Amino acid sequence: MSDPTALPTVEPPAAATSPTSQEELLALALQELQQRRQDLTADIAALEQRREQILKEINTSFSGQSDAIARRVKGFQEYLVGALQELAVAADQIELVVQPMVVQPSPLDQVPPEAPGPAPAPATAGQFSQDDALIRSLLEGFQGQPDFHADPWKLRRTLEPAGAVLLEDWFLLQGGRGAQPSRGSRHRNALVTAAAVAILGDLYGDRFQTLVLAGQPERLGEWRRGLQDCLGLSREDFGPHSGIVLFERAEALIERADRLEERGELPFIVVDAAEPAIATPILQFPLWLAYAAGPGEVVSDDDLT
Repeated sequence: MSDPTALPTVEPPAAATSPTSQEELLALALQELQQRRQDLTADIAALEQRREQILKEINTSFSGQSDAIARRVKGFQEYLVGALQELAVAADQIELVVQPMVVQPSPLDQVPPEAPGPAPAPATAGQFSQDDALIRSLLEGFQGQPDFHADPWKLRRTLEPAGAVLLEDWFLLQGGRGAQPSRGSRHRNALVTAAAVAILGDLYGDRFQTLVLAGQPERLGEWRRGLQDCLGLSREDFGPHSGIVLFERAEALIERADRLEERGELPFIVVDAAEPAIATPILQFPLWLAYAAGPGEVVSDDDLT
């Protein structure tokens, strides 16, 4: 029998940490570090994959826009459909165009019979009435020697006297809105148009854009080459964000002209002589020049198609 007065035996405390426990802690810490490294590696891989996807989307989008611009410049769109007016309407439109010339008062009526000296120049019409002296001066200069080294958007070819008379009539009598007889070929019409673009550039700077309507890619190609040669331009100057835009369809041209006016810019619309009629909405814009082809031109152009 044990002695009740004996003290209880106290076991000595165990060591705080055994070597085995330290190895387990190190293994656990190493495992956590390896897991974090794997997570970071996965995040980096995901970011790299996202970066490559974004670069691919950027390249794809840029290529798509470039293709769209190239198709528009080269004229590979659908052929003219739908929206041209009937030939009977064209006669009425031409009458509207020449009507301002009929109602212009004759300068001789304004000069007293006893007044000495030559009769005054015809009165100017519309928005160019304040610029008649500048326009006449530029047209006279265009008939001199060609300046093959002129700056882009300046006329580099010599304008024939008949073309100068045509533009003087269009600017000063028709007020920049009307039809004029074709000069006999698309190249000559491009020369006259280039002279008009050069004059408008002096009057409005870069606040206007030239819109050319021709119903077939071949015709648009002739217009591009003619304007490029006469104004010293490059292919980059033809496009939706450049100075000259070429159209096969009247609807697309009218839509572009509306957007220009909404931005406070001025559309200058040029209609090819081969177009059978002028779309009525074109008549609402402040600047448009339509070439009226002679019978020989129409037949010759149709034979090419």
